[in-house]
Amino acid sequence: MNRLRFPALSLIAACLLGSTANAATPGNDPAALAKVRDTALQSDYAYRQLEDLTDLVGPRLTGSPGAAAAVTQVADALRKLGAKVTLQPIKVPHWVRGEETASLVDYQGRPAGVAQKIVLTALGGSGATPAGGITAPVIVVHSFEELKAHAAEVKGRIVLIDVPFDQNMADRGLAGTAYGQAVAFRGAGPRMAAEMGAAAALVRAVGGAAYRIPHTGLTLLKDDARIPAAAVTIEDALLIGRLAKRGPVTMHLTLTPQILPDADSYNVIADWPGTDKADEIVLVSGHLDSWDLATGANDDGSGVVTAMAVIDTLRKLDYHAHRTIRVVAWMSEENGGAGGRTYDAVYKKGVEKHFAAYEDDGGSGRPFGLRAGIGMAGAKLLAPLQAALYPMGAGAFQREDVIGAGDLHFLEDSGVPSFEPWIDASDYFNYHHTPADTFDKVNPENLRRHAAVMATTAWFLANMEQPLGRANVATEAKGTK
Repeated sequence: MNRLRFPALSLIAACLLGSTANAATPGNDPAALAKVRDTALQSDYAYRQLEDLTDLVGPRLTGSPGAAAAVTQVADALRKLGAKVTLQPIKVPHWVRGEETASLVDYQGRPAGVAQKIVLTALGGSGATPAGGITAPVIVVHSFEELKAHAAEVKGRIVLIDVPFDQNMADRGLAGTAYGQAVAFRGAGPRMAAEMGAAAALVRAVGGAAYRIPHTGLTLLKDDARIPAAAVTIEDALLIGRLAKRGPVTMHLTLTPQILPDADSYNVIADWPGTDKADEIVLVSGHLDSWDLATGANDDGSGVVTAMAVIDTLRKLDYHAHRTIRVVAWMSEENGGAGGRTYDAVYKKGVEKHFAAYEDDGGSGRPFGLRAGIGMAGAKLLAPLQAALYPMGAGAFQREDVIGAGDLHFLEDSGVPSFEPWIDASDYFNYHHTPADTFDKVNPENLRRHAAVMATTAWFLANMEQPLGRANVATEAKGTK
């Protein structure tokens, strides 16, 4: 008789334990959403983690010791929170910046013996000049059409593509659009110039602040035509343009970057397990790599630590949602997207288990709400989330067919509903990809708001009863980073 009773009691106990675990999840009760929001708003976890990442590790360009150290640091910090951490292997580009100098050595009206220094920085993927540099005439163009019109004059010259970033547009809430318009010339301009036989290509810095600092970034040069390519400061682009109106301008340019064999690196993945729907995933993320001119505080250390703060918030509350919440610190967003591409390839089969994905990669300016790549029916289900974010001034919502976030667009292509914060980015491109992207530029209150928006959104999505539906199929990302 006892032999029958004990298994029966064990079965009943197991059912009760399972029921208790599920019942203990407060779900999307308004009070629970408010607790998640307010706990994140009151914490400086993200800010402290960002200080460690930027001040102790520093720049994190793929293939560098800094990138490797960042993987270890972030993985260890997430393990301390009790998350299940996995390092996903990827191969990443290894481009190393060398010497970068330029001067104007001849122009109309130049006093004898004068050579004017030009402030510039090599673009990612740039080819190299000989060690002693090159001396060549400069041709200035202001559009792709003008470059094509002067194709016969380009061979053997240094081409300057002088297209301004529209700061007026950025000040009116369209910073991403302004960036997309200008960065097209950084991405495709050098490649076009190379195809025309240019000796080198320069682009005007893609940013709004005229403090004579250059903005680096990726260019789309091909291996068979990898000419030297650099970004010049706004002021120096204007100077060259003014001198070119007077007559011929000659520049001496030295760029000595190296392209080394691809390096081993990792995406850092950390899971906060769900309860009854643990096989379904709500992904939150930022990218761990940065350009090498500064410490990548806004691009995108702030996004990584915001995602880490989601788990810290839920740990403090002892909350586990129905679905698993997964933090991903992407590697190689800046120079090729290997992290996002590798993740998508690994999870392509069964990608429908990704309920939703969120990426924070637009700087640490104040978030006003959310942008979502979801269908109309799914958008209507988010009203309780908007209500929870409204008291902190983040209730704005913008639905789009495709948001095309940097690393998430691979998942979005597969139909995963995607989210990002709607941010005041009016000054973001003052610092983006420059030597000024440092910890002191991050406002701690705004960073807490980022953590609160992401944590509340992740919690809400991970507890939704109704499916959001698959997103519209994306066609391409928002442009070249």
